[in-house]
Amino acid sequence: MAETSTSTVRAEARYVRCSARKARVVLEHVRGRTVPEARTILAFTPRAAARDVEKVLSSAVANAEANHGLDGDRLVIESAYADEGPTLKRWRPRARGRVNRIRKRTCHITIVVRQAEEVTRPRKQTAAPAAAAEAPAATGEQSESKPRRRSPTRRKKEGATA
Repeated sequence: MAETSTSTVRAEARYVRCSARKARVVLEHVRGRTVPEARTILAFTPRAAARDVEKVLSSAVANAEANHGLDGDRLVIESAYADEGPTLKRWRPRARGRVNRIRKRTCHITIVVRQAEEVTRPRKQTAAPAAAAEAPAATGEQSESKPRRRSPTRRKKEGATA
């Protein structure tokens, strides 16, 4: 496998006793965020799948620090997804000799982290704020020249009270 400029590290939890659909809801919140930010989000997420996602995230960070020498606080979650695992099928007895199927779903949670690139913010151009400052002044002059129109219902109410 060819070495890329930014190394990616992944961690996977298999056969997690949570449906993939429920895990995906939690993973949408952390995808694309930095690791400290994702940990904060997961700490305050009330869903049960957040604990499993937190474990996988900490495993991915530990893999990056131990195996690749990366700084854990400067990592970004590149991708996070949950695939369906095998479903455990159980049976529940019902009335008149019938039975209902209970599906206990599992999933495989995968998180891929990479080193964050240093982002340099572009400088603000001086022409843009000057143009923005002129625009409200022009609209302000127009509003001063015309009297403010009131709605017909407001005029009726004012006429009735006066």
